[in-house]
Amino acid sequence: PPPPPPPPFRKILIANRGEIACRVLRTARAHGIPTVAIYSTADVKSAHVSLADEAVCIGPPASSESYLDIDKVCRAIEETGAEGVHPGYGFLSENARFAERVEAMEVNEGPHGGPTGVETNEEKKKEKEKEKEK
Repeated sequence: PPPPPPPPFRKILIANRGEIACRVLRTARAHGIPTVAIYSTADVKSAHVSLADEAVCIGPPASSESYLDIDKVCRAIEETGAEGVHPGYGFLSENARFAERVEAMEVNEGPHGGPTGVETNEEKKKEKEKEKEK
């Protein structure tokens, strides 16, 4: 049989924490993709940090000063040389500004597929809210 194809990324950063991050980390490992976890000072001993090949502290426990800080997350992407970023769920996963910034860095963002995918998801949410109001 032919050899398996090379992984799509040489390294992927998971911009989340907890079980979501652990699932993404395990999947990336199964596909031979090296991983980077980000964490706040409160999460230094969390499972997602120990599962990752690399880990970068991005700030204090308050998510507004760590996981939601686009500049800090993008700095971690640059510092580690990650070619892809998986936002998980919540935090920056549906933030079009984050998706645009990552796209401008020429880093692949998934699973939403960049700013257009995020904007589409935001529009779907708004439509559902309008339906509930009726």
